[in-house]
Amino acid sequence: MCAAAACGLVTEWVLRGPERASDTASVLGGVVGLFGVLAAWMWRAGARRRRPSGAQLAEAGEALARAVRRQWEEEAVLRQLYDPAPLPVVWADSQLPDVGDHRALTGGPAVCRADDPDGLAAAFGGLARRRLVVLGPAGAGKTTFAVLLVLALLRTRSPGDPVPVLCSLASFDPGREGAPEWLCRRIAADHPALADADAYGTGAVAELLAEGRLIPVLDGLDELPGPGRAAVLAALNATLPAAAPLVLTCRTADYRRAVAEGGVLTGAAVVEPAPVRAGDALALLRLATRPASRQRRWDALDAHLAEYPGSPVAEALASPLMVALARAVYADGDADPGELADARRFPTAETVEHHLLDALVPALYERARRQDPARHRDPVRAAHHLGRIASGLRERDTRDFAWWQLYRWLPWLAGPWRRAVVWWPAACAVVVPAAAVPPLVWDGLPWWYVPLAALKALVVVPMVALGPRVAASGWAGRRPATAAAVVALAGGVGVVPAVCLVYYDGLPTLGQVAAGAGFYWFSLWLVLLGTGLPVPPRLPGRGRPSLRPWRRRLPRAVAVVAGVTAVHVVVFAGFVTHERPPSWAELLLPGLLLGSILGTALAALGWVRHPAAADAPDSVAASVRADRALSLVTGAACAVVFLLPDAGVRAWIWFSGTWADVLALTAVGLLDGGLVGLVLSLAAHAWPHYTLARLVLAARGELPWRLQAFLADAHRLGVLRQVGAVYQFRHARLQDRLADAARVPRPRPPAPTPTRPDSRTVG
Repeated sequence: MCAAAACGLVTEWVLRGPERASDTASVLGGVVGLFGVLAAWMWRAGARRRRPSGAQLAEAGEALARAVRRQWEEEAVLRQLYDPAPLPVVWADSQLPDVGDHRALTGGPAVCRADDPDGLAAAFGGLARRRLVVLGPAGAGKTTFAVLLVLALLRTRSPGDPVPVLCSLASFDPGREGAPEWLCRRIAADHPALADADAYGTGAVAELLAEGRLIPVLDGLDELPGPGRAAVLAALNATLPAAAPLVLTCRTADYRRAVAEGGVLTGAAVVEPAPVRAGDALALLRLATRPASRQRRWDALDAHLAEYPGSPVAEALASPLMVALARAVYADGDADPGELADARRFPTAETVEHHLLDALVPALYERARRQDPARHRDPVRAAHHLGRIASGLRERDTRDFAWWQLYRWLPWLAGPWRRAVVWWPAACAVVVPAAAVPPLVWDGLPWWYVPLAALKALVVVPMVALGPRVAASGWAGRRPATAAAVVALAGGVGVVPAVCLVYYDGLPTLGQVAAGAGFYWFSLWLVLLGTGLPVPPRLPGRGRPSLRPWRRRLPRAVAVVAGVTAVHVVVFAGFVTHERPPSWAELLLPGLLLGSILGTALAALGWVRHPAAADAPDSVAASVRADRALSLVTGAACAVVFLLPDAGVRAWIWFSGTWADVLALTAVGLLDGGLVGLVLSLAAHAWPHYTLARLVLAARGELPWRLQAFLADAHRLGVLRQVGAVYQFRHARLQDRLADAARVPRPRPPAPTPTRPDSRTVG
């Protein structure tokens, strides 16, 4: 159509001259523009709620299997699970009473070795209902067993078989949602590609779970609060089918207490590990050490274990976690493992464990600094930053370091009113310098134009404070336009005097006050429609834009906004103009045109804010980049949406209505009120809150300036592990130990000394 229009314009220009060609170009330009909007609208079918077909469900399962296998193979490489080989831990039926279900429901005895992938998959497949509970003390290798089992099942899996998915139970609250709902939400958050309705239909994860095509591997029941463990067991029994495959890991003592309160997991066999033999541990440590002279460093420890098989170091190395730590500290480092044989330095197994936990981070970072001196990693500072992260997670009773929740680490950002007070200086820092430009260019603007901008920026305080309360209400999700109107009204009422001083000379009348405040409220409402309420989101924005929402949103947005804009233009002009009032036709035409432009802009903002998840990232760094891009794009668009009604109406009513007037007033509005729309948009995204908290914590010395690079480095070294878009410490005991070391005891005041009042306490 564009090619045909170009040929027609050339013909018109040749036959009738440039005057007629310009008129024809205007008409054809409007038609082509309308065609472009309709083409975008009809490019794809709208996002209809349809259940996935059999082929779509099968493809969703295969896509999930590929993503899970890639994720945990990378983690296995970083954690050196197969280098040189998994520790040969034997897992067998638990001999504890009352922790497992009836043998008729669980099947035959389950016995397997962690270093035998085929045996792992066969042992799990031999269970009657493919339900398994993995018990053991802290550091027994339960999470490692879960990872090895997931990889073994994926490697022996045939197309159409269930897909094992490893999830941490730390975020499950059975009091708020059922197990199927939580599983669907967790899997969708870790693997957002499954939300692509065009490729897999709507609710693909729920359909996979309902048809038994998933094997949930739930890690860390012991990480939940005590009363919550029994509730989780009850929820799993009540909301999941009894024949649905399931794997659950937990510490032995915690599981026994949970079973006593909530009952056993229906149809699940229970396995526990045998202690690691000292010979197996030393053999693995020797294989992990480079050949030649470095092998002789293990001789002293080997002789000590042979002479004292019940020594503290032998008791400590019976734990797979301690064997892994000993490898990182001694096999891959330069320290001498013979020091562990010193009974005076390490009188108990606990002291050996504490030594290995304390030596892990310095050893890893010191080795990394030797391998790459240009990066200048400081082991002491790295341990300090990791300790701060560990203590922050402990304070919030979680194991997940979610970057978009970092603002909760600062009390003055966690509360709505405190956060609102913080956002006002941030808004002034953006608005006031920009508002100082127009008075320097246009002589007609008064001196109070700059401080007035700071007063107009005050609109963010009631909106940011009220936003969380409205968002938490039940009707906000069902009626987003109404919720946006309520929050915008709170902001519009607060800046009535400032808005009226801009529009009127002298003391305005009551009608002029109502008209000015109403029009300002309308601009705020448009911004909130486009960006959402100014509340930190529960999850970061991800993915790439999709054309799916256009067909459903574009007609409604254009119709609603065009109508409301036309009414505002009429009302506003009736109160503002002091000369001959314009006719209805003169007001409705610009109102409808301006409303159509705004409606299309809002549809475009919805297109950006609700992205398709087909290419959505599933890593931490990628999620930060995606949310940052969405924040900046949406913020820029909301700045334009905020100022466009004001600039357009003032140009049509006060001036001749030429495009030059519109552009001039648009430039002025962008440097004034438009940046308020930018700030409100940023307040509705995760990246601005994260950036503000990160900079403050880095300025205090609690976190590094390049936080994401530091976390990625810790993940590569094996201190952290990555689960979807969150980081976790390699082991809960490592997090607890780092958190304990990060605590600084408060100095006690010196005791009074009445006999020598003039004495001084030194140190």
